[in-house]
Order: sequence, then structure tokens, then C-alpha cells
Amino acid sequence: MALDPKSAESNQEDVDYMCRIAQGDETAFSFLVEKHQYAVVGTVAKMLGSPNEAEDIAQQVFVRIWKSAKKYKPTAKFTTYLFTITRNLVFNETRRRKVRKQVSIEEQGEEWGSQYADQNSASPDQSYLQEELAKAVDRAIAKLPEKQRMAVVLRRYEDMRYEEIAKVLGLSVSAVKSQLFRARAILKEELASYLDGDE
Repeated sequence: MALDPKSAESNQEDVDYMCRIAQGDETAFSFLVEKHQYAVVGTVAKMLGSPNEAEDIAQQVFVRIWKSAKKYKPTAKFTTYLFTITRNLVFNETRRRKVRKQVSIEEQGEEWGSQYADQNSASPDQSYLQEELAKAVDRAIAKLPEKQRMAVVLRRYEDMRYEEIAKVLGLSVSAVKSQLFRARAILKEELASYLDGDE
């Protein structure tokens, strides 16, 4: 599937950065990190439910980008490559967490909510309800199996196409759609009390 002109231009810029990084260009690396760090940190935070750990994992993602620059081949969009590395590190961390005691998402919810809450646009009551809903969504997403969770995060928060998500997760497009369908059904059930209140 052809990229739209803006997306193609952005991807070419990333490929150019990677060529320069392969030559040891630290300025190009800084530009690349600056361009993509918020998307990576946000994705990791949504996957792990921990803004604090997200920055550490994101740092590891970009260290891998730096180290692998000489081997990089632009066979897919750069962001597909970037989020494939992100996926691997997140899934590794998820497995490590199963071995050690997992920190509860509820304990981190306050920090997560305050970091992303828009404090000027809503009344205190609305802000509280929005924050509660955001926490409930985060908790529901965190309970999903890891591939479903990653598919939801990339689709909802990174606005990725099914084809890109398929490449990141190593699945077919139909399998991605199936993962998203199952995830939405689970989320709808988890968030039923909030959704019923809106009707």
C-alpha cells in the first residue's frame, strides 16, 4: 500500500537519518530521537502501565536503533522497524514481570492521570470523571494479552494502519483484525459500567 505524500516524506527523512547514524552522526541520532521519543514512551507506558519505566525502555529502544543502524535496510516504513524493536523490549519486560512481583497499576494510576490530564478545559467534576475513565481504560488495556494490547495501543494511540501493525507483530492483517475484534469485546465488557452511565 502506497504511503500518502506527507507520510512518505517523513519516512524518507527517517531513512536519511538512519544512513547518517550508520556513519556515526550523533546529530542525526538526536533528531531521530526527538522526532519519535514521545510516541515510543507513550506506547511503552500504555503497554506497561508505568510512565517511569517507559522512559527506561524507550532509552533501550533508541540504543538498539543506534547499534543496529549499520545493518538497517529500509524494506518497510521506519516506524514499523522502530515499533518492532519497541514490541520486543516491551514483551521481554512483560515476561520478566511475571517472574517478579508486579507493581499494581492502581498505585501508578494517580501519576499517570495527572501527567496527561488537561487541567484547564473541564470543571473539577468533569476532570475527575475523565481521569477516572482514563484510569479505567488504562487498567482494562493492561489486562489484555500482550499482542492484543500492543495492537490496541498502536491502532488507537499511534493511529497505525492494519498492515503496519501486522508487520510489527509478525501477524497477518486478518489476524490483527481478529486480535483487535477480541480486544474490543473484552474492553467493552470491562468498561460496561462506564459506558452504561453515558447512555
